[in-house]
Amino acid sequence: MTSKVLERMTAPGPKKILACDGGGILGLMSVEILAKLEADLRARHGRPDLVLADYFDFVCGTSTGAIIATCIAIGMSTAQIRDFYVKSGPLMFEQSSIWKRLHYSYVDEPLAAILRQEINRTLGYAAADPPAVLGNDRVRTLLMMVMRNHSTDSPWPVSNNPRARYNERGRKDCNLDLPLWQLVRASTAAPTYFPPEVIVFAPGTEREYSFVFVDGGVTTYNNPAFLAFQLATAQPYAVNWKTGIDDLLIVSIGTGQAPRARPGLRPGDLSLLDHAKSIPSALMNAASAGQDMSCRIFGACRFGAPIDREFGAGLVTAGGPSNWTGPKLFTYVRYDPDVTREGLAALGLPHIVPENVQVMDSVKFIADIRSVGEQYAAKHVTPDHFSNFS
Repeated sequence: MTSKVLERMTAPGPKKILACDGGGILGLMSVEILAKLEADLRARHGRPDLVLADYFDFVCGTSTGAIIATCIAIGMSTAQIRDFYVKSGPLMFEQSSIWKRLHYSYVDEPLAAILRQEINRTLGYAAADPPAVLGNDRVRTLLMMVMRNHSTDSPWPVSNNPRARYNERGRKDCNLDLPLWQLVRASTAAPTYFPPEVIVFAPGTEREYSFVFVDGGVTTYNNPAFLAFQLATAQPYAVNWKTGIDDLLIVSIGTGQAPRARPGLRPGDLSLLDHAKSIPSALMNAASAGQDMSCRIFGACRFGAPIDREFGAGLVTAGGPSNWTGPKLFTYVRYDPDVTREGLAALGLPHIVPENVQVMDSVKFIADIRSVGEQYAAKHVTPDHFSNFS
């Protein structure tokens, strides 16, 4: 079992969680935000070699956020993660054949091969070695990836928590024995974009079985921040971290938000095709906002854009009045760029076409996506938002 994770889970003192949203290649916005945060933490601690795995005790993500979270958990710097995305992004979205495009737009093999290679290389294994597993003892933090089990019609938050029920070493189908790259691939298997991922449990035993998985964004956890809080504190998961604004920190990173307003919409415009195209993203956006709002109610939010005109940003200043009737259970920060035309102009990027930084497979505009993350980070991101955590 991974002793580093257990030591990290049970060590005394405050705990820090990083949660990364889904969003395809737009994850590069998150990477640039995290690069600024990493640079600031290096300066604050006087450690030029600090990586985010040194600071955060628990890293989680959905879809592209699962890639970022895994890269962080295995000790990669944000420069390495950026390089991975810039070099591999176009390969991740390699067009499938005309026939296969009836089912999905992109092939899975380039992404699968890249993930296997990069994870093993970072963990210090040779190319010919077996793939690293979820319970690998070189993983440096508690790690959770969100995917959807299409076979059982249920969301699956899979973690390397050594105390989790399905991580018990006595089980023949122990999740800790699953290939790490394959779990990341499952979390990123966006329907219509990529083929699903089939994962085999208890291979080679009389209990062998398999499930079909698709992207974790097709759940209510495309923003996994509040789910991470539940795993860290709910009794069934046995992590049992202490709550309180000085005891638990959650930093949540988005991949850009832009309301898809449709002025002039008429009832007759809502055909079956229109619903098929618009409802999935509408549900994902609403779920993400709901997770964010839960964090701002139960947590003391130090930074974040307004959720809507009625709730506002829900910010709570240190020593200021609360925005609900109960005690605050953690300190919370939400970084998520506004990628509407107005939001881009406010970042000093009026030349960027909004649609080019709103689509998950926008690999032709990687430079623009990075610019949004860089400008947003320069303007808004600072560890001063959670200075009560060292």
